[in-house]
Amino acid sequence: SPGALRRAGNEEFRRGQYGPAAALYTRALEQLEASGDAAAEERSVLLANRAACHLKDGACSLCVADCSSALELVPFAIKPLLRRAAAYEALERYPLAYVDYKTALQVDCSVQAAHDGVNRMTKALLEKDGVNWRQKLPPIPTVPVSAQMRWSIASPGAAGANAPPATASQGKPDQTAAGMERARTLKEEGNELVKKGNHKRAVEKYTESLKLNQECATYTNRALCYLTLKQYQEAAQDCTEALKLDPKNVKALYRRAQAFKELKDYKSSIADIKSLLKTEPKNTAALRLLQELNRA
Repeated sequence: SPGALRRAGNEEFRRGQYGPAAALYTRALEQLEASGDAAAEERSVLLANRAACHLKDGACSLCVADCSSALELVPFAIKPLLRRAAAYEALERYPLAYVDYKTALQVDCSVQAAHDGVNRMTKALLEKDGVNWRQKLPPIPTVPVSAQMRWSIASPGAAGANAPPATASQGKPDQTAAGMERARTLKEEGNELVKKGNHKRAVEKYTESLKLNQECATYTNRALCYLTLKQYQEAAQDCTEALKLDPKNVKALYRRAQAFKELKDYKSSIADIKSLLKTEPKNTAALRLLQELNRA
């Protein structure tokens, strides 16, 4: 039966026999087709499993094809999204990988592999396309609420029988009280290091803290360090992340304006200062920066 073939495939996958596993998944798919059984869920899982085999074997284009078929059957399924993202990344198709990682985060914001993927793609795209890299992205789909696993209640057996082990590490950042507390401690340690002028070590502390809790102030603090370290791309990126959390954040706007100024993107810099002045029309630092920019 297709179910028995799938379980046999999972067994081969666990033993690292990706070719034989893929063959078993293929047979299971053929049986489903032959029996006219249009079980979308089951076909989607088999395709995603076969995609994992292709990914392990470095057959990235085949992986992409299987994931796309799986997602047509069950839109916004997290595993095919993550596997397709990994395949796109290996094929150096960074904009497409970025979109898939971002989509996966909308489905389940606790998937660490997706956070890490977004960060890697952001870096790669910044290097490739410069500060305006976002303008070249394909549209990021809006995930309907019905497909969002906001509370991450895994359906029974979701991670068990159906799936080969996840290829991406699915460490979930723990949003528990302990995790939040640890994030706060790390942020405080970062702040102390900034006072001592040790910006490099502070960046490390903030980075650890952000893994546990994406907090606006931690991003703007790390941005300040990056400005001091003359890492202007990273500074701008952190401010952008902060502004997603708090669109009118004055520190984020001011620091991003500083970063853009150093990157000679004067237009963006002026736009940020003008946004800031809508909130704080008398902000002297911002007014001074605007004068400098108008001279630049």
